Amino acid sequence: MRWLSLDLGDRRIGVAVSDPLGITAQGVSVIERSGSLKKDLELIKQFIHSYEVDGIILGLPKNMNGTEGPAAEKVRDFGKILAETFSLQIIFWDERLSTSSAQRVMIAADVSRRKRKAKIDQVAAVIILQNYLDFQSRRI
Repeated sequence: MRWLSLDLGDRRIGVAVSDPLGITAQGVSVIERSGSLKKDLELIKQFIHSYEVDGIILGLPKNMNGTEGPAAEKVRDFGKILAETFSLQIIFWDERLSTSSAQRVMIAADVSRRKRKAKIDQVAAVIILQNYLDFQSRRI
């Protein structure tokens, strides 16, 4: 099963995809949000079709105490739209600390501050997806 992972932000959406066996996650792109939901959905549709995606993992921003705030509500609303638009399984996955983990990985790789800013959402999407895939592999 091939998964698409989205790290939804107000300005950018990080995109990652799993291999066809659902073992590893690879960064694909960062969608610069246009302010138009229709355009954002069209770009996501292109990823769904070109990678033949079976489902979508959406990073769910929870508070450190596990509660959900306004940002999580936005993601859940976006997930409903994705489910209605593409008729795919949508899974919400706890994304706590994914951005800080992505930041640490890129700093360790000596990525410049400017490049980190451009890629942080993509790397966070990879981390979210890989965490989900690892969890699923332990359940088997």
